[in-house]
Amino acid sequence: MASAFEPSMSTSRPPLGGPSLADTLPNINFGFDELRDRMAKFTARFDTFIDQGRKRVLEERNQFRMNVAELQEDQRMKKKDIEILQLRTNTYQQTMSKEAAEAREMQGAIASLTAQRDRQAAARDTLTAQMAATHKDIEARLAAQRAHAAQLEAQARFNVPELDFWVTNLCLRIEGAGVEDRLKFVYTHVDERDWEREAWFELCTGSRDYDVRHCRPKVERDKVERVLDRVNETRELVTLLKGMRELFVEAMRS
Repeated sequence: MASAFEPSMSTSRPPLGGPSLADTLPNINFGFDELRDRMAKFTARFDTFIDQGRKRVLEERNQFRMNVAELQEDQRMKKKDIEILQLRTNTYQQTMSKEAAEAREMQGAIASLTAQRDRQAAARDTLTAQMAATHKDIEARLAAQRAHAAQLEAQARFNVPELDFWVTNLCLRIEGAGVEDRLKFVYTHVDERDWEREAWFELCTGSRDYDVRHCRPKVERDKVERVLDRVNETRELVTLLKGMRELFVEAMRS
């Protein structure tokens, strides 16, 4: 930080012919070329990550369509079985009506048909239960596919043109956290005493709401929760990136 201006210093002038004040200043190398090279390498890695993600999304979407088609075909077959069973039930009811009219002559047949009716009713109940279980399984699979699609959509949110802008201006890079559904955001230039000192946090994207699981240096959890509340309300990732950087800068200063 620059020192305050002191009037007494403004009156003192170097002797003529001596070194000027600008000559006595140290040379400062901010390493812009190295930073630019690191940013270019990061951009290349990030583009590769996005391309792989797109291919994975396309493959999983095609698989999802195939699964839906198979489920629809299975549902159509179950519907056909239901129609056949209904037709058999109607035919059986007609037979029962005829046997009831001939009860005196067909007592033995009635007992046999009653037992047969009980077996068919049990089979119908079993089939109904199987249909209900199948329908429940279909719903569960569709829900899982929707959840997975939502997860992929959440990851695709990182593929926006402005991300490079924020990566550059916030001095950060994005890495894998070694765990599925997690990303690691690493900042530099947050400590005025050591620009190369890093601060990072891991973002969990496995659910609809974002969540920060780990961070270095330590930041008070209630402050992180306030940032997450704003992010989950607006669904803007830049709010999280800026908010966490501010918390890290505050933590470094203290």
